[in-house]
Amino acid sequence: MISDSPLAQRFWEHGRCDDCPILDMHAHMGPWNGIYFPRASTEQMLHTMDQCGVRLLVFSHHAALNCPDVGNRASIEAVRKFPDRLRAYLAVNPNYPEIMARDLADFDRHREVFVGLKLLADYHQIGWDAAVFEPVWRFADERGLLVLGHTWGGSPYDGVAQVRAIARKYRRLKLLLGHSLHGAWADAIAVAHDFPHVFLELTAVLDDRGPLEQFVAAGLSERLLFGVDLPWFDPHQGIGAVLSAEISDDDRHNIFHRNARRLLATVGVTV
Repeated sequence: MISDSPLAQRFWEHGRCDDCPILDMHAHMGPWNGIYFPRASTEQMLHTMDQCGVRLLVFSHHAALNCPDVGNRASIEAVRKFPDRLRAYLAVNPNYPEIMARDLADFDRHREVFVGLKLLADYHQIGWDAAVFEPVWRFADERGLLVLGHTWGGSPYDGVAQVRAIARKYRRLKLLLGHSLHGAWADAIAVAHDFPHVFLELTAVLDDRGPLEQFVAAGLSERLLFGVDLPWFDPHQGIGAVLSAEISDDDRHNIFHRNARRLLATVGVTV
């Protein structure tokens, strides 16, 4: 379907497509120890977004992943500086429950900034189903928030067992599976079929040839979300992977913007 895709042709010719804006639902911001990012500042990331037509980026600041006391403030500052281009996830770290509780208590004062929460259980080495996470899940469920969680096939912290347990218990929130249970593609498909409030996010999925086509063939075109982990990966590569997949232009529009637009509308964000 690549050769007969009018949408792909417009991207190849112009580098972007005004009637197909990209809504990127998984990103970070700022430097990270041990690796060089050529474009990691807010302004540099916006430059990358402008090059390929990313209309809105939803991110969690790198500092927030391990030091939420610092990082969530950085997210607030970035969104307030560029409110028409950025939204953020409030990152929670269960290793610092006092800070986590304070940030959650402050969440509602920053609803113009945050669309939901970000979990990184594999890094923090505390499972989604641990008791310390219960206030987080209740908080998100009561408000119908988006929760983007890093997930990975075979993980004892955010693998399929933990995802199923949380999806079964909390049904008002929208559960975004970052990396789509990477490698456990059949499990990701089964979970999405079983729970309509679960969405598959495509960061790192697009590095592999075939999973995207599997997801679409399984009838999940309206449950897929574009993301690339900017500044770790470049959106040009991710966009090219979707354009090069054996799927329809209707599927591509779902992935690039329609699905995210509907989700964001549930938390008061109009794009």
